[in-house]
Amino acid sequence: MFQNFQIVDPVEIGKMVDKVLSDNPKLLEQYGAGKTKLQAFFAGQIMKLSKGKANPGLLNKILLEKLNAKS
Repeated sequence: MFQNFQIVDPVEIGKMVDKVLSDNPKLLEQYGAGKTKLQAFFAGQIMKLSKGKANPGLLNKILLEKLNAKS
């Protein structure tokens, strides 16, 4: 019944984004140095962490906001 459940809570997704970014400081540094294709890597790690349940649109919006704030 709940198999198609998606995580749409921005706070919950934000926590996952923070965890993935803090777990990968060297890649975050490379992103800040211009390797913007790493966004896809980070998004993949967040989807893995959420077991594929994070809403992709919201995930990418929050991820971009946090990446741009850190770089």
